[in-house]
Amino acid sequence: MHFKYTVKSIPVLLFCTFVLISFSSVASSWSHALSMYGDFKYSKNFTHFEYVNPNAPKGGIFKQATIGSFDSLNPFIVKGNAAAGISMIYDSLLKQSSDEPFTGYALIASSVNVADDYSSVSFKINPSAKFHDGVSIKASDVKFSFDLLIEKGAPHFRSYYAGVKEVVIDSSSQVTFHFTEIGNRELPLIIGQLPILPEHFWSDKDFSKTDLIIPTGSGAYRIQSFKAGKRITYELVSDYWAKELPVNKGLYNFEKMIFDYYRDDGVAFEAFKSGAFDYRLESSSKRWATGYQGDLFNSGKIITEKIADQNPQGMQGFWFNLRKDKFKDKHVREAISLLFDFEWANKTLFYGAYTRINSFYSGSELATSQIITESEKALLLPYQSQLSASVFEPLSFPVTNADGDVREQMREAVKLFEKAGYQLKNSKMQDKDGNQFEFEFLLYSKDFERVVHPFRQNLKRIGIKTSIRLVDVSQFVNRLNNFDFDLVSLRKGQSISPGNEQLGFWGCDSAMEVGTSNWSGICSPVLDELVQQLITSDSREKLVNTTKAIDRVLLNEFMVIPQWYLPAYRIAYWNKYSRPPIAPVYDLGISTWWSTEAEKLL
Repeated sequence: MHFKYTVKSIPVLLFCTFVLISFSSVASSWSHALSMYGDFKYSKNFTHFEYVNPNAPKGGIFKQATIGSFDSLNPFIVKGNAAAGISMIYDSLLKQSSDEPFTGYALIASSVNVADDYSSVSFKINPSAKFHDGVSIKASDVKFSFDLLIEKGAPHFRSYYAGVKEVVIDSSSQVTFHFTEIGNRELPLIIGQLPILPEHFWSDKDFSKTDLIIPTGSGAYRIQSFKAGKRITYELVSDYWAKELPVNKGLYNFEKMIFDYYRDDGVAFEAFKSGAFDYRLESSSKRWATGYQGDLFNSGKIITEKIADQNPQGMQGFWFNLRKDKFKDKHVREAISLLFDFEWANKTLFYGAYTRINSFYSGSELATSQIITESEKALLLPYQSQLSASVFEPLSFPVTNADGDVREQMREAVKLFEKAGYQLKNSKMQDKDGNQFEFEFLLYSKDFERVVHPFRQNLKRIGIKTSIRLVDVSQFVNRLNNFDFDLVSLRKGQSISPGNEQLGFWGCDSAMEVGTSNWSGICSPVLDELVQQLITSDSREKLVNTTKAIDRVLLNEFMVIPQWYLPAYRIAYWNKYSRPPIAPVYDLGISTWWSTEAEKLL
């Protein structure tokens, strides 16, 4: 479950980036790996992943920027903003390979065994596994971690692990997770992703409290130092217990990883050019087209690259808060959506760099097509009475001539508002009591105002009053978590194999949970049932078709105004790093890079 959020630099959402891994067909014996519907790429005796350099030198510093601030070193709770990179200090039971869609290999768990009917999964703990303080990792730490996240972690953990009935410690080195139902092919590897926390460290501390106590982990890096809200430095653990394991060979090559915080991305870009940090992932098409020019770039001191991103792109857009009465009528949401002129924005603001998003699973085989397929129809027909007729009709997305003329869309939007009980009177879109329709855009990036202002002008022309509230990242996260917004711009990435996390995205049980991943607050019994079918899919074909059916239902809710996507990473870095000739398929692969200065010392 890897999903990319535009706000994924927002640490509180860090562990919502579910990197999906799944497991092999029925497994009744102990194995070094789990994979969903096929064979493993790497055999039991593999020495390293093929996208790494197993002889990469260790050393050097990798420094990057992040926007906002941090006031916590706990990424597992809703409160506070956790420091960037904090996940590097933790290991999990299994580690996902980055060149297979859904395979996890032994890490803290030396081997894994899935019940024939998928009713449970057992893990044997590697006897060498230990935390940074030298204490061995035991089965009791695994159970403790699970219980702690369920009881005191962010709400999404409860929905994510909802299928677990009980956790049994079989011995000091073996633990078994029993499930509430059989047939869930994904759940064993969801458990395999569980970050393992030390019971001896947390047992006398308040896990739910926001603080800056340096936690103990078991990963390749530990926190060396930090300056609250401004910088955090991680150091490579010299005696890292798992550094020689096949899953880690050639990874984690920098002696230090530093994250510097900036309040403004424009300022951060200028700092990058001055050499204040080493690497940048560019999100602005304008800056990419116009800013990366001059002697630094022509001379090769700074290298720019555009690297294909083969992950599903998910949904980026303006998300309505359906908990607000003003947005409960679907006609209203559809009307507002019509007045976002993507074609004009792409031509005028983005240098034609983007493609319009038309799916919640865009950029993948999971996205539904314009015409409903027979397989989708078969899944949706049992719910026909609960769905609008448009679900079964060809999908339609507004398209303009990119000239700023949206009169046709305006006329249609006014009709939709009239269906919702509004009237355009005295240049104001009014309800039956004469109140003008108005709402607020909540933003955390000033750069995004240039996208919103033209949209606001189109809305103003049909009598809708809008405003912009620009807040810092901390305030943005707090307001998002507590449903204190009208419209927010966010990106929800998706895995190539969606599953249990979809309950947290669209489920009724998650709609009103503080800190939920169900940003819009959608609640649909049909979606709940379709997601359950998705989770128990017994073939790749069934999973794909069910996802497409879910996509079609979501699109017809008009809960998001789709924006755009670019299936590529735009990166820039100072010319002092090397990387393997083979790149990972489903990851940018920064953890495979190494310092050329360290290389010279070999």
